[in-house]
Amino acid sequence: MNWSTHEVGNMVEPLADYNRYATDPALREGAQREGAAWADAALLAIGADLGRAALLEQARLANANTPVLRNFDPQGRRVDAVDFHPAWHSLMAGIFQRGFHSAAWAEPRPGAHVARAAGYLLQGQVEAGTLCPTTMTFASIPILRREPALWAQLEPHLFSRDYDPADAPLSTKRGMLVGMGLTEKQGGSDLRTNTTLARPLGTGGHGAEHALVGHKWFFSVPQSDAHLVLARDASDALSCFYVPRWRPDATRNAVRVQRLKDKLGNRSNASAEVEFQDAWGLLVGEPGRGIPILLDMATYTRLDNVLGSTALLRAALVQAMHHARQRSAFGKHLAEQPLMQAVLADLALETEAATTLALRLAAAFDRDANAPPQAVAELRPGGTLLPPFPLQLEAAMRRILTPAAKLWVCKRAIEAVGECMEVLGGNGYVEEQPLARMLREAPVNSIWEGSGNVMALDLLRALQREPQAAQALQDWLADACQGDAVLTRALAALDALRIEALRHPAQARALAQDLVLLVQAVLLRQHAPAFVADAFIASRLGCARGGRIFGVLPQGADLRAIVQRAWAGA
Repeated sequence: MNWSTHEVGNMVEPLADYNRYATDPALREGAQREGAAWADAALLAIGADLGRAALLEQARLANANTPVLRNFDPQGRRVDAVDFHPAWHSLMAGIFQRGFHSAAWAEPRPGAHVARAAGYLLQGQVEAGTLCPTTMTFASIPILRREPALWAQLEPHLFSRDYDPADAPLSTKRGMLVGMGLTEKQGGSDLRTNTTLARPLGTGGHGAEHALVGHKWFFSVPQSDAHLVLARDASDALSCFYVPRWRPDATRNAVRVQRLKDKLGNRSNASAEVEFQDAWGLLVGEPGRGIPILLDMATYTRLDNVLGSTALLRAALVQAMHHARQRSAFGKHLAEQPLMQAVLADLALETEAATTLALRLAAAFDRDANAPPQAVAELRPGGTLLPPFPLQLEAAMRRILTPAAKLWVCKRAIEAVGECMEVLGGNGYVEEQPLARMLREAPVNSIWEGSGNVMALDLLRALQREPQAAQALQDWLADACQGDAVLTRALAALDALRIEALRHPAQARALAQDLVLLVQAVLLRQHAPAFVADAFIASRLGCARGGRIFGVLPQGADLRAIVQRAWAGA
């Protein structure tokens, strides 16, 4: 008897190999425009490598086989080791080979941060958990190299392209990871409530040895070779300490991992609760300057939050578009159905706006490191130079716009990934598809490195404390909005909202939202095709602005052109 009940048809095969960089015009154009044209060939190679189906399988394995804490060895000795699946180590080795953890510092040149940002955005489309140790290590470098004696020991390891997962004294290793330990049970984001104490082992002072006693409720990347830790010094001031996994005498440091966090997402990556039992550490920076020092580090980690969320936006969009182009319903491919085109086009607008903004922020970090003292130049869309802008504009991008972008882009990613999942229907909701993992990943960038409210308040503080940078941003927006009625109205409303938010902080989220939307609109007007900029401005700032549901675009938007641009040549 023939028990064949049906033939399998109209089912979408998994996304095959493709070049993530070559098929993303917004990313490629942005990287070239913002100063990383020299890296185009390398990014094309990276895009092809990271588009291999084999890496998606590694991502699946790394998340299906989560890290395991092993507190003791078979002889009963305390080891506090974290064991990872080989897929995790393979992904991390690729990150090190590509230099995303340090190359912008090790090989500085104009556009180095933009090139790294573009590569990081490609990497984040594969797997998000590995981004955390990458970001922490990258962001620690400008802090650690202020300490000449310590830096002389660490530089070869931090600039190495060899990923070395061995749990061993640093002197025996090829490379290293650095994590961060800030938050405690009682305070969370309120770091001034921290109680961990650092007792000097000698006379104290800059670079002195200390013994730390206390805990951290979230300890990023506990397998790292060292952490930058916030603790109270002998004067009860919050200071920054370099706390290695192994002491200089090659014995294990007394950082006791209590347990690993059982997280909603980011499951391939280990996050821990730890206690310090006279853990050995070195004072980094001036005593009492721990919070400012680690907030300097957070400036870089917050940019990576924006990049990581943009990567999730892009990865989810590509999965949705792949499905819609292959799956048929009611006589047409989904991608040809008008309502689906509107949804995909709206998601594509969100992704291109996030990409363009993220690369512009990365360029500000480049220009800070490489610009002449007086000014930097900007490119017109056609490639000619605009008159140079003051470096205060770049400071505004870094200090004012980055926290606002983290708030907005990271929150939009949560909604957008959910919408992309819906494109696949029930198929998208099952664990066999990567969208389930992406949706669990999406909230973490909004929470870590400062929640939405922290970012909104940080925006207000930056506006108040850096008036010259704020004025430079205002002048740039005024010049860019000139001649466009919709942008001009949005700028006037933003100015009024800024005054209101400085008086009433409850309006700070609204200010962050409207600031980012206007900057995105300006950047798209300057650099994107008109059909992209027009649709974004009309839907986000114009008369069509209303609810937040994706797929609500104004009549006349060129949906087909937007969708075709979003995933070119795939």
